[in-house]
This record gives sequence, structure tokens and C-alpha cells, in this order.
Amino acid sequence: MTTKRTRTRARALTRARTWPVARVLRDRDAGLYLATVVVSGFGTAALWLASGVWVKELTGSDGLAALCLLAMWAPTLAGPLLGTIADRFRRKPLLIGVNLSLAALLLTLLTVDSARDLWLLYAVLFVYGAAGAVHDAAESALVAAAVDPSLLGDFNGLRMTASEGMKLVAPLAGAGLYAAYGGPGVALLDAVTFVLATGLYAALRVHEERPAPTANGWLERTAEGARHLWTRPRLRSLVLAGGATMLCAGVNGASVYAVVEGLGHSPAYAGVLYAVQGAGSVAVGLASGPALRRLGARRFAACGTAVTAVAVALRAVPWDPVALVCSAAIGAGLPCVLIAALTAVQRETPGPLLGRAAATANTLMFAPNVLGLAAGAALVEPVDHRALLAVLGVLWLLTVVPLLHSPASASRAVSRSPSDANPA
Repeated sequence: MTTKRTRTRARALTRARTWPVARVLRDRDAGLYLATVVVSGFGTAALWLASGVWVKELTGSDGLAALCLLAMWAPTLAGPLLGTIADRFRRKPLLIGVNLSLAALLLTLLTVDSARDLWLLYAVLFVYGAAGAVHDAAESALVAAAVDPSLLGDFNGLRMTASEGMKLVAPLAGAGLYAAYGGPGVALLDAVTFVLATGLYAALRVHEERPAPTANGWLERTAEGARHLWTRPRLRSLVLAGGATMLCAGVNGASVYAVVEGLGHSPAYAGVLYAVQGAGSVAVGLASGPALRRLGARRFAACGTAVTAVAVALRAVPWDPVALVCSAAIGAGLPCVLIAALTAVQRETPGPLLGRAAATANTLMFAPNVLGLAAGAALVEPVDHRALLAVLGVLWLLTVVPLLHSPASASRAVSRSPSDANPA
């Protein structure tokens, strides 16, 4: 009897080690978190598409339509300051408050029906982006407290899978809803998703202590998050590699229509390439947890970055099968460094500091994407896209080198560098 019970327990432990994704999904709080990603991500992706179409229809201006994306992205630059809010309050009530506030704010868009009301749309999108920075910082900190540290890599991978999966579905649904009910209908849908997400956050069973009061000023508290990332070589190298990756990704993204034209297709074919790329991201999200445990964060990030760099360079080949394979490879390789960096920040940052550190890491990683898009837009016209992609692939591959240095050697370099005393 004892032997049988021992064997049963051993099989259960083996299954738990073999299927960590199942362990994440069986965890009640982790499952609720993933549900919020699906629900709120669906609404956000739908609004992201519809807002540009909405402005284009009201004004006929491509430039004004593009400002919608800028309005949502601009607050990311203030991420470190906004992340400080996530460390001043308990994270669960803060997330509930942010979601309810955004739901109420989106209802104001029901009054937008002409070009003279566009100021309200831009203002809402700007606040939407700022609230998103606070939301992401608070969510990262709360996840680190609620999910087993050994499963954070699996959770972040599943989060990536859920997020990318919504990007494949939500734009089509948003376009259909916009065609039927216009921009106000999409805004109402997004408001409903925030209310649903609020209910899911309220159901979480997470005990949080009230943050201790501090005499430090706002800027000093913000600097503590940057200082934490800067003085830890492992975190610093991963976050900077993530920023370099997103910078290159921006240039690559700006060239997608030139790639489509080189293939001899209409611009609508870009949707096919993006769908294949999204499928690659969904796949790597499922495999990221085991890969992180097997390779470690730095090698996992380096492998993903190398795959992406090679795939970008090969996009210069004007052949549909190559373009599709490269899109899938980019989708699979691009998220690796982002997942590795976020997981490392969550694991190696004290809870009271995690909101600021996560927000600073997000800014350092995602803000360069805007610069990359601008650079790509400036280069893709005067430079042949095939030469641009080939050079970009080589430069992107060079960003792998710092990830291959051991943390020990990086630590020695830090101790010798006087500039490291000043994160600014």
C-alpha cells in the first residue's frame, strides 16, 4: 500500500514538473489574471484599430488618424513617474479603480460625432495610455506576489499568448462592430470589457499590506526604481537588450508595406504577414516557461533575438514562402527578450519597489519602438528596403553580444565604472 501511494505521489510530482502550464492554469488567481488579459486586451485592441478609422472617416486625414496611436503611446515616456503610483497604494484596489475610471471615461466618447469633437477623443486616448502605464506596473507587482516565482516564466508566456491571440481576433471584431455601430459602439464595447475586468480583479484572493509611508519625494522615489535596474547587471542587460530589440522592431515594422510591395501584393497582404507573426508569438508564449528554465533568461533572450535578426535579414528575399516563414520566426523570436526581462524584474525586485521598477523597465523597452518607427519611416523611402533589412538584421544580431557575457564579468565592469553611480 505504501509503495503504491509513493508511486502515485511520484507520478503526480512528475506531471507537475512536466506540465507547468497546467499548474498555472489550475491556480485560481493565475487563471483570473489571464482572463483579465483576454477581456481587457480584446477591448483595447478593438479600440486601437477603430480610433484611427474613426478619425479618418471624420476628417479624411491620414496624419490626424496616426495621432491616435501617438496619443496612446506618448504617456509611456512618463512610465517611471506613473509607476510610482503603483507603489503608493495596494495594487488590487488600484487596479479596480483604474478599470472603473477608464470604463466611465470611455462613455464620454459616445458624444463624438464630428471633427470638432476630436479633441475629446485625443484626450481620452492620452489618459487611456497614462492609465495603462499605471495599470501595467500595478499588475506586474501583484502578479509577482500572487504567482509562484517558479511559474512566473510560464505565466508571462501565457500572458503573451493571450495578448497576441486577442490581437489576431479583436481587430476584426472591432472593424465589424465599427461598420455596424460606428466609433461609439466600439468605445462602449471597451467600457464593458473594463467593467468585466474589474469583476475579475475583485475576485482575486490576494492579501496585501498597506505600503509604508515614506518621506522621500516623488522624483526620489521614481529614481529608486531606475537605480535598482541600473545597479543590477543581469536586469540592466536584459532591459537594455529589450529596448534595442524594440528599436529595431520599429524600423522593421515601418518597412512592412515595402516588403509587401516587393512580393507583388496589395497593401492588404500585410494583414496576412501580421497574422502569421502573431501565430508565432502565441506559440513561443506556450514554450517560454520550459525554455527559460532550460536556457536561463539571458540565453533564452539571446536565442530569440538571434532568430529574429536572421529572419528580418531574410525578409529581403522577395518570395512568399520565405516571407511567411520569416514572419512566423519574427513572431516567435521577438517576445523572448521581453518575457525574459519582465520575469527577471519580477523575480529580483522587492515588492515595495516593483511597481516603479516594472514601469521603468517598460519605458526603457517599449519607448524605443516609437523612435524605431520614426527612423524606419524616414529611411524606407530613400533606401531600398532589401538593403535596409539586410543591414538591420546584422545590427540586430550584434545586440545579442552583451547577453552572452556572464553576469560575473558584468558585475566586475560595474564596480570599475564610475558613471554607474548616476543612473541618469
